[in-house]
Amino acid sequence: MAEGQRRQTAAAVLAAGLVIGAGATGCSGGGAAAQDARAATDPVQTLRRAPDALREAGSAQARTSMEMATGGTRVTIRGEGVYDFRRQRGRLTVVLPQDPTGTPEHQPITELLAPGALFMKNRGAGVPADKWVRVETATLSDGNLVTGGATDPYAAAEVLRGTRTADFVGATQVAGVAVRHYRGTADLALAARSASASDAAALRAAAKGFATADVPFDVYLDDQGRVRKLRQRFAFVNGRRENTVAVFATTLLYAFGTPVSVTLPEAKDIYTGRIAER
Repeated sequence: MAEGQRRQTAAAVLAAGLVIGAGATGCSGGGAAAQDARAATDPVQTLRRAPDALREAGSAQARTSMEMATGGTRVTIRGEGVYDFRRQRGRLTVVLPQDPTGTPEHQPITELLAPGALFMKNRGAGVPADKWVRVETATLSDGNLVTGGATDPYAAAEVLRGTRTADFVGATQVAGVAVRHYRGTADLALAARSASASDAAALRAAAKGFATADVPFDVYLDDQGRVRKLRQRFAFVNGRRENTVAVFATTLLYAFGTPVSVTLPEAKDIYTGRIAER
């Protein structure tokens, strides 16, 4: 990858962090047909409640992807792991794209997600292999919605609390599960006013830091109102070029109820030195 493309990729996808990235049934109003009718007539309120359904579910396995086009090249960063929605803690293994020869440019990064913080291991750029980098998400211009190359699953869902407009597209399936597909636009500032205390500050930062506070999305909810798939479009200005870059973040959730154990690093294991710019 050319040096110019390398810099654009780092700036556009991982810039901020890496420079320091149950359905009811019954005789009355129940059944799938009644649920579809409610979904179609009040999609905005249905989507604003989606984060609460995840908290009720407790936990899930997650897959993430983040896509952008830079320098004529489409870059995709993928992640996989688990998330506890009640404690708002998760663990993801994030894989950066290969270079044009097919050689990985970086070892997979382990990320720990916690209220108000992102921890990264195998960060590179002069950070010892046995140390973690800790980032306060509220200090990031994107609120960590794109910084780590993966969007925190619960933060992604909390963006839906800011849904302003939404349409019920129809019934379909995601990974063999019956879901309802919605398409709409959320407002980050509005989401921040209704989000949990730990996400509110990060969402307020994102509302100011992105090129626009509007977030177009497609989301698929199961019969219990839980997010099964969420695709969001974030936009920001790419440095001195002053052109708007779109980043598409996709979150897939499955295996709800999966046991999740996330132990955060101790202070002695956190790197406090200077991180080299790349």
